[in-house]
Amino acid sequence: MTSSQVVLVVAVFLASSVEMVEALTIVVAAGVSRGWRSALEGVAAALVLLGILVAALGPVLVKVPLNPLRVVIGGILLVFGLQWLRKAVLRATGYKAPHDEDVIYARTVEEMSQSGEVRAGRDPVGFAVAFKGTFLEGLEVVIVVLTLGATDHDVGLAALAALAAVVLVGLVGVVVARQLAGVPENTMKTAVGLMLVSFGSFWTGEGLGVHWPGSDLAIPVLVGVYGLVVGLLVVSLRRSRVAGGVHAS
Repeated sequence: MTSSQVVLVVAVFLASSVEMVEALTIVVAAGVSRGWRSALEGVAAALVLLGILVAALGPVLVKVPLNPLRVVIGGILLVFGLQWLRKAVLRATGYKAPHDEDVIYARTVEEMSQSGEVRAGRDPVGFAVAFKGTFLEGLEVVIVVLTLGATDHDVGLAALAALAAVVLVGLVGVVVARQLAGVPENTMKTAVGLMLVSFGSFWTGEGLGVHWPGSDLAIPVLVGVYGLVVGLLVVSLRRSRVAGGVHAS
């Protein structure tokens, strides 16, 4: 595998893992509160619909001229990556509360407990909640798979990386069920954000005619550079927050 393919697989796998942990939290809450049959049926329906999206859009994207595709998708990845990094930096510096899957689980259970009596057999509430959670989180995975895979003309490899993440998170979920808060999600989101921004910069540059030194080897270098910038930003914001707290007191 080339360095570009390695970074592609890692980025898709981590991004998919983060989104699937969030989806799993909702599904477990739906299963425990409203019944596992309806929850699992909702998951299955969402996965089928997501699979259809990948199968339908993947072949179309790979036929688009490469340079314009890289510019457009590079821009999309930059937007996605910067959003992930912004949230990760705010959480790392205390300006935003950490993402707590246990809190999400408890809130989801409470909301569904107020949705009326659980029906025997198929429960529409449980199905709808599991479907929505899986589809919305999975939709972000599909976007990552299609954008990263299309620009590298390797949607199949990106899809396999995402599938591996879905299977792994599912297996872990079967074992640990509700114990999801221990997943270092903010660290994973930081890593994914760095990779998305790096891919976005690399492909936007290539689409505009930039010749990167070392070709694909420039991607890990970009990851390192952006990682250094994010690290310095976190340190600076933490110091600023402490100084502001001391001044306010």
